[in-house]
Parts: sequence; C-alpha cells; structure tokens
Amino acid sequence: MLDVRRLHLLRELDRRGTIAAVAEALTFTASAVSQQLSVLEREAGVPLLERSGRRVVLTPAGRTLVTHADAVLERLELAVSELAGAREGVGGPLRIGTFPSGGPAIVPATLAELAQRHPALEPMVQEIDSARVSDGLRAGELDVALVHDYDFVPASPDTTVDQVPLLEEPMYLATGGATDSATGPAARGDALAELLGPWATSPWITARDGTTGHAMAVRACQAAGFQPRIRHQVNDFRTVLALAAIGQGAGFVPEMATAHAPENLVLTRLPLFRRSKVAFRAGGGTHPAIAAFVAAARTAVGSTGSASLLVASES
Repeated sequence: MLDVRRLHLLRELDRRGTIAAVAEALTFTASAVSQQLSVLEREAGVPLLERSGRRVVLTPAGRTLVTHADAVLERLELAVSELAGAREGVGGPLRIGTFPSGGPAIVPATLAELAQRHPALEPMVQEIDSARVSDGLRAGELDVALVHDYDFVPASPDTTVDQVPLLEEPMYLATGGATDSATGPAARGDALAELLGPWATSPWITARDGTTGHAMAVRACQAAGFQPRIRHQVNDFRTVLALAAIGQGAGFVPEMATAHAPENLVLTRLPLFRRSKVAFRAGGGTHPAIAAFVAAARTAVGSTGSASLLVASES
C-alpha cells in the first residue's frame, strides 16, 4: 500500500526540483526526505528516482505516480472539505496569502465582511508573491490566497491548485508631468508601441526581478519594440507612483493602485490588464471557510465603487 504522506513528498520533489528544497518547505531534514522516498520506492516496487549529476530526477514511473498523487491528494482535500461542511458553523484559523497591492485594496474589506458573517473565523494574513502561492498552498502554509496574472504573463498551469476569478482591471503607464485626467482606452497592437514608444530611452521603474510584475513590464516594453532600461525595482505601487511623479522613470500600475495618485503624475490607460483570482488547493473549493472567503472577497470588490473594476463572473 502506498503511503499518502510519501506521495506528497514525491509530488513536492517533482515541483521543487531538489530534496533540499522539499525538506526546507516541509520542515524536514534532507536525510528524512531521502529515507521516506526510498521507502516509497520499495512500496512501489519500481525505481522512482535517478541521479542526474548532483540532482535527483524522477523516472518515467515516478512522473506517472505524481499524476496519480495529484488525483489522490485532491480527493483527500475534497473529503476534508465535505467533513468540514458537516460541522455546524464556520470557524477556526484561515491562513490567507495576498499580493502586496491586494493588502490595502481588498483584504481589509474582505476581513470586515468575514467578521460580520463568520465571527468564529480567525483570519491570518501574510504577503506573498503570486509566483510562490502554489508552493505555499501545497506546503500547508496557506489555506487560500489572492493571486493575479497579467497580459504577457499568464498563470502557469498547475493541477495542484484551483482558482476562481475575482476581478479584472486595466493597467496604466505612470510618468512625470502635470495632468488632470488619464487618456481613454487604446486598442492593442500598434497602440502599445505608440503609448510606450516615447519612453523607450527613459529609465523605468519595475517590480523586483523574479516577480510577475517585473516580467510583465519587460515583456510589454519588448512588445512595444524596445528593452527597458530599469533604474528602480520596487514592489510597492505607491512608491512607483511617487518615483514617477518626480521624474525618476516610467512605470506600470494597475487601476487599483491609482486611487491616491500624487500630483504631477500622468496616468495613461493601456491596452493591458491584470486579473485577480482566489486560489486554494485543488479540491478545497467547497470547504466552508474557503467558500466564505471567496464570497467575502467578491462582496469587497463589488463595494469598491469603481465602475472599471469588473467583478469576474462565477463561471
């Protein structure tokens, strides 16, 4: 009989790439992970791992077993959700991940809604980049998370995580200068080069390297026909707006971040969008606490008062 906990370790090795990374994520020692994977090989009766230089990689049989592990762990998550639904009331800890700009814009209103509807819930929030959410959910560090993706940086397929849409918002180019209003929406294609082209030789402000925001900025500029000359790397959109306003460079910000733009800032609407979603472990969408969070987040987004923040459909 295959042990589910060892299947979880094998799946994490497939996703994270090294035994050391698995050990660090799941608070084991590397030797303990190796020992458990060796036991799993004996249970399976076929080699699951092989050495490739200093790394350990999965054999074809190992990759096949990971596919089954995904299905098994999803069913277990569904079982946990159904058992939780059989209990009265929604309560207990709820570990919530959020991208930085979701903190002030979505999270407080969501938590207020949760407190009103489900006072026994104990939400615990931590900032996390969307690229790390899947790892955090699988490791049990998070129960649910706000994530986003951009045009030019679509979310990577991940069978271990389910997502439901929350909102879609346009992106803006933030530059220095005095203006009282932003431009209207532009068509995709040549319009992007037209809107970004004048800033091709200017310094740029992007999110830190390795984030989805950084990748979006670089790829949008490349689509407009140039490689951005990056001067500043900051993840806080308020800082991006402040730096742009004093002429330190051009940057991209989502509409959510423009509510309190400083003076002497030009905001030009672009034919690019950011999509925010709620993510959770595959099979966990029916868990009462997860469902409560999704409902509260959608209520919070609907109460923002911004007509251009489009709440995504339920489908």
